[in-house]
Amino acid sequence: MASLLHSRLPLSHNHSLSNSCQSFPCHLPGRSKRSTQRFFEERSYDSKRALICQSGIDEVTFRLPGSKEAKAELIGSLKLKLLSAVSGLNRGLAASEDDLKKADEAAKELESCAGAVDLAADLDKLQGRWKLIYSSAFSSRTLGGSRPGPPTGRLLPITLGQVFQRIDVLSKDFDNIVELELGAPWPFPPVEATATLAHKFELIGSSTIKIVFEKTTVKTTGNLSQLPPIEVPRIPDQFRPPSNTGNGEFEVTYIDSDTRVTRGDRGELRVFVIS
Repeated sequence: MASLLHSRLPLSHNHSLSNSCQSFPCHLPGRSKRSTQRFFEERSYDSKRALICQSGIDEVTFRLPGSKEAKAELIGSLKLKLLSAVSGLNRGLAASEDDLKKADEAAKELESCAGAVDLAADLDKLQGRWKLIYSSAFSSRTLGGSRPGPPTGRLLPITLGQVFQRIDVLSKDFDNIVELELGAPWPFPPVEATATLAHKFELIGSSTIKIVFEKTTVKTTGNLSQLPPIEVPRIPDQFRPPSNTGNGEFEVTYIDSDTRVTRGDRGELRVFVIS
C-alpha cells in the first residue's frame, strides 16, 4: 500500500488523458480494471476524494490526501495564498479592514494545515535576517503599530523604509532594524538612517519568543554614511509608560526555510520572508 502513496503506474494507450482521473481507469500491475476497483473499494477509499491524480502522457501519479507529498503541496498552496493576500499593502500601512480580514483568514488556514510549531526541536529555523512584508499593526498608521510610536504621514516627515529582524540563535541576539527617511527643510536633502533596536531573546515553551530590550542605535546612511552611529539614551524605567517597556512576546505560528508567520502579544499578525 505504501507504494501507492506516490507511485507512477503505466497506462494502457487506449485510455485517453481526459479519462485518466475518472473512477479507476488505471490498472494496478497484474490486475484487471475490475480487480483494481475492488482493491480500493475494500479499503473504503472514495475514488473521487481519496486519490489525487496527476496525469502524464503515459503515466499517472497517485497521491493519497494523508500523504506527506499531498500535505506539502497543500501547505505550499496556502502559503502562496497568504503571500498574495499581503502583497501590495505596503507592509500593512495601506491595509483596509477587508485586507486585514483576508490576511488573517489566509494565515489561519496555513497555521491550521501546517500544525503546531516546535522550535525547541529546531531553533536554527529562526536563524537569519528576515524581511517584514506585512504587519497588521501598521494599519494603525503609526511606526509603533499597536504600541506607542510616531505617526506616519504628514504630522511628522518620516518615511518608513524596509524593516528587518536579525536573529542569532547562538548569541540570542534579536535586532529589529528599521530603515527611515527623515524630512529636512529646503534646500537640504532628506536624511536617510537605519535604527537598530537591540534585544536578547529566549524561547518559552515550544513556539513563544520573549524579547528583552537593550538599546537603540541610529546610523545615518546615504550622503551622511560617514558619520558614526549614535546610541539613543534609554528613558529611565520610572518615566517609561507601562505599555512601552521595549519588551514583548510573540508566538511563531508558522515557519519554514523562507517564510515565518508570528502573532504578537497584542494580536498583531506579522509575515516575514528570509532576506
